[in-house]
Amino acid sequence: MFISFEGIEGSGKSTCMRLLAEHLERHGYSVLTTREPGGSALGRTLRHMLLDVRTTRLTNRAELFLFLADRAQHVTEVIRPALEEGQVVLCDRYVDSTLVYQGYGRGIDVDMLRQLNAHAATALMPDLTLLLDVPVEEGLARAGQRNQEEGTVISEGRFEAESMVFHGRVREGYLALAEEEPKRIVRIDATQPPEDVLLSCVSVVERWLHSAE
Repeated sequence: MFISFEGIEGSGKSTCMRLLAEHLERHGYSVLTTREPGGSALGRTLRHMLLDVRTTRLTNRAELFLFLADRAQHVTEVIRPALEEGQVVLCDRYVDSTLVYQGYGRGIDVDMLRQLNAHAATALMPDLTLLLDVPVEEGLARAGQRNQEEGTVISEGRFEAESMVFHGRVREGYLALAEEEPKRIVRIDATQPPEDVLLSCVSVVERWLHSAE
């Protein structure tokens, strides 16, 4: 099973993914957690280039192709091998992030992005996507606090530094994708306390697992 976690900055994806991995492992599943960008050796280099605030001259097209390069390597080197071994793969961001950040956010044609992503990811899509949804103001406030606490304001704050309008378009993009693909993308109210967000995610995952049996 391949599950992706999506949402705007500060939506709590990483925390929820970690807690869900622990839950699944307690129930006997072999779980791999990974992320984009940065899930492969190449991706870790690209992550620095893509997320560092000091990367100021990156064009929208250059940004897009760096994300696609990360995804192509990630799928081949990490995700597909894990799925073939029967592991549950949990991924913090995947194709949907490119559709909303580079598509809805940057204004690049979404249909073209779908084609490019299909090529980069060899058409591999998640079985289930958990969309952790929060208002833009709340998400950015959380992300800012997290980056301050972790000392990553400069090294990983490039997208957080974008305008509120940009992040509003990103959130709208996520909600539009959820409407288009309700069977795959499930919106989770991420304004709840972390334990309640986890319970919501566990409920969705367990329903999917039972339906797949």
